[in-house]
Amino acid sequence: MLSTSTEKKAFAENAYETTPTVSIVVPCRNEKDHIESAVESILGQEPPPGGFEIIIADGTSDDGTRSILTRLAEENFQLHIVDNPFGIVSTGLNQAIRTARGKVIVRMDAHTSYARDYVRQCVELLTETGADNVGGPWIARGNGRIGQAIAAAFQSPFANGGARGRHPNYSGPVDTVYLGCWRREIFDRIGFFDENFVRNQDDELNLRLRRSGGTIWQSTKIKSWYHPRENLRQLLTQYVQYGYWKACVLQKHTLPASVRHVIPASFLLALMMLSVLSVFSATGFTAWLALIGLYLAFNLSASAVTAASNGWRLLPLLPAVFAIFHFGYGWGFLKGFADFIILKRKPAPSCTALTRHSRN
Repeated sequence: MLSTSTEKKAFAENAYETTPTVSIVVPCRNEKDHIESAVESILGQEPPPGGFEIIIADGTSDDGTRSILTRLAEENFQLHIVDNPFGIVSTGLNQAIRTARGKVIVRMDAHTSYARDYVRQCVELLTETGADNVGGPWIARGNGRIGQAIAAAFQSPFANGGARGRHPNYSGPVDTVYLGCWRREIFDRIGFFDENFVRNQDDELNLRLRRSGGTIWQSTKIKSWYHPRENLRQLLTQYVQYGYWKACVLQKHTLPASVRHVIPASFLLALMMLSVLSVFSATGFTAWLALIGLYLAFNLSASAVTAASNGWRLLPLLPAVFAIFHFGYGWGFLKGFADFIILKRKPAPSCTALTRHSRN
């Protein structure tokens, strides 16, 4: 047992000299209410062979997060802090990855809960499959009635377009995966996260990875639970941002990562065009009513199916949640399409009105 501060310091220095197999990277900003429990959860992970280090990229937190991290780093030799002066996820991830000493990079998040074997399962699956990026299903677990309604809708095919990455029982190849686990050399081969992206930097990286011939694999053995927003206004802001930055992916790569990413915007654009046409034509007004009616029918049907599986008390909230997913994302995509593709703007000048230093 270590009895003196000198002995503890010597132990920590010796331990740090041993290169870990895994580097866990975590971007954060202003997470004083969550960061300590998040770090404790990560420290409680079953260590893979060779152990792990934790690198947290702090995005200029001004709410006391940094002092908490400093204290935790003094108490745990595995924990290291790097500065992320730009304060966004993509720059934070890159800062952490560049600092990482492990051969395997595992991304984790302060707003997600993990099974104790999460890291170990990631490393094992990376070896077993030979894939370039592995992860588990993106499963939401909400708190409170609104959070539970958002989480229930999040898993519905009506909200996610049937994305396999959100299917809790699917294992196999996917277009993109939640968070991710890579061999360090992948970033030397295809590059780091694109720092022009305030949102959707993971989708863009995975698109680049697949187009370079890489494989992305999802396994139900890798278990985590994402904690979504608990406020409808925050949810709307989040999905406007998601749609906005999907358009930036389209600008960079010419094609969308998936057809489902353009459906909400196409639907909203059709509604807008028909609403204009309806001023001059009864046929246009009839078509507009028919499209609205069709959407309401699908929305209410999906809400009923989702409530039947997750609790009928959520039914009054679900139609609004689904509408926020679709219309928020669709409007954001149209705004991004106008900024990035039609007006040829660069991301930085056009993101200030839509994107804050908010959680991912």
